[in-house]
Amino acid sequence: MDRFPITREGYKRLRTELQRLEREERPRVIQAIAEAREHGDISENAEFEAAKERQGLVEGKINDLHSKLGQCEIVEVSEGSVDRVIFGSTVDLEDLDTGEEVRYRLVGPYEADLAQGTISVTSPIGQALIGKEAGDDVRVQTPGGVKNLEILDIDYAEQS
Repeated sequence: MDRFPITREGYKRLRTELQRLEREERPRVIQAIAEAREHGDISENAEFEAAKERQGLVEGKINDLHSKLGQCEIVEVSEGSVDRVIFGSTVDLEDLDTGEEVRYRLVGPYEADLAQGTISVTSPIGQALIGKEAGDDVRVQTPGGVKNLEILDIDYAEQS
């Protein structure tokens, strides 16, 4: 079985979501199914069908989270400054073609969320950055085309 890196806070977020689904959503769906059954014939009961569909979605998410958590390996992130990009690093980059500056934190694939400024160490950009130093130019093939980036700064601090 493959193991995937994850930060401690990323692992906690997944566990919290799993607990919410198991303790809140699952009982809510079970209650909705019970109430829909009370309305009589379930063969033509739209409420019952909707509740069963919701149950399938919730159980699917629960199973997915159990699987992900079982595949994760927590990698401790210690605070401080480092010379090279590593798992847990926050990297300031400049797109050399557009001049746009971005900031990414390299995390595991199960906690990556571009909208939150986190990218997976297994993504094309993440893989290209690992081991590089501030001032290095990085050329990476992404699904959107070739990116020419310069590493402006590297920080290595636990996020919360």
